[in-house]
Amino acid sequence: MVDDQPVVIYPPASDGGRRVRVGARFIGMAYGVLDVVEFLRLAGLEEVDDDWVRQSELVEWRGGGPGHWVP
Repeated sequence: MVDDQPVVIYPPASDGGRRVRVGARFIGMAYGVLDVVEFLRLAGLEEVDDDWVRQSELVEWRGGGPGHWVP
């Protein structure tokens, strides 16, 4: 289940997209916080919203926080 696995948002790529990983599985390339929300909902975490993604200790932001989307 997603809610007991770490979520990692990697640093922005050259196009500004950031890889999103849940546990050992990459689930997509996000271009904003709402993309991360949608990926997590599709992965089974239905109660997430953009505030949860920005504030949750379950989410590890690498290479800048939720407001950083440029390489």
